[in-house]
Amino acid sequence: MGELWVFGYGSLIWRPGFPFLEAVPARLAGFHRSLCIYSHVHRGTPEQPGLVLGLDRGGSCLGRVFRVDAQHRDETIAYLRAREQATAVYLERHLPVTLLDGSARRVAAVAYVADRSHPQYAGRLDPDRQIALVSTGIGQSGINRDYVISTVAALTDLGIRDAALTRIAAALAETATDCTAAE
Repeated sequence: MGELWVFGYGSLIWRPGFPFLEAVPARLAGFHRSLCIYSHVHRGTPEQPGLVLGLDRGGSCLGRVFRVDAQHRDETIAYLRAREQATAVYLERHLPVTLLDGSARRVAAVAYVADRSHPQYAGRLDPDRQIALVSTGIGQSGINRDYVISTVAALTDLGIRDAALTRIAAALAETATDCTAAE
């Protein structure tokens, strides 16, 4: 088997967790980044779910694609499955992404798409509900608020603007400041 490409659109952008040869800005058509997955493990629990990103149908998504050497292919896939499929809420797909490095080359990349038939699929929630879930979510990988704010910071560093996610992060940061000021 040859090298592997992995598409990151959320925490994989800022915490890939696997060795890679290069990371390139990329666009995935047909899906958009959305806070549409109830987190029962990484950023919440079944009793107090958090909310994490998924690739949902429609639109397009700017992110980062990682090129993994062939010798690390199997271990990277195993790592991603353990990380992304803790509750099998995503569908692992190989999808065409366009590199935004000036080459406009297309590669097939592993991407994790929201499974709309899974009970943890939240769908389109209004911003107030998203903020409420993210504000209280804490799981094995940490505080849900930190996940959203870190993702927006990483996107900003890459020159990617996700207006909806940026508004959520700003509201979360404001809520955190209000809580700190009240103490």
